[in-house]
Amino acid sequence: MIKKIELLEGEQLDRIMKLWLETNIQAHDFIDRNYWQSNYEAVKEMMPQATIYAYQEEDTIQAFVGLMDNYIAGIFVSNKMQSKGIGKKLLAHCKNNLDELTLDVYQKNERAVQFYLREGFVITEEKIDENTKEIEYEMKWKKEL
Repeated sequence: MIKKIELLEGEQLDRIMKLWLETNIQAHDFIDRNYWQSNYEAVKEMMPQATIYAYQEEDTIQAFVGLMDNYIAGIFVSNKMQSKGIGKKLLAHCKNNLDELTLDVYQKNERAVQFYLREGFVITEEKIDENTKEIEYEMKWKKEL
């Protein structure tokens, strides 16, 4: 079940951050894991400012999407729940509530790039992430009228 987390703190925040760290390290094996670990506290402080929709199973958050207005900061799905359509469900939830979405994704994260292209996103810009020096795509989706 997908539900909006109204007050992100305590155990929920810890679970969200654990998913954030694990999935970033796994999906971005081309970036040193220390990069993600060194950004952990800064992201943890910013996380409550985002709109978080979480997928829960057996009272445990297994996946979430973080939004800043119409910008998708990321979709994070636990290892054991990947390739089961949960990311697609989270994205569909966002599409149902917004008319336009944007995101940035690393070029080398081919699985994510292909996922977003399948879901109707288009690449609007190619740029260099100043922090990692990796190429990333800005991608956009607009609801069809």
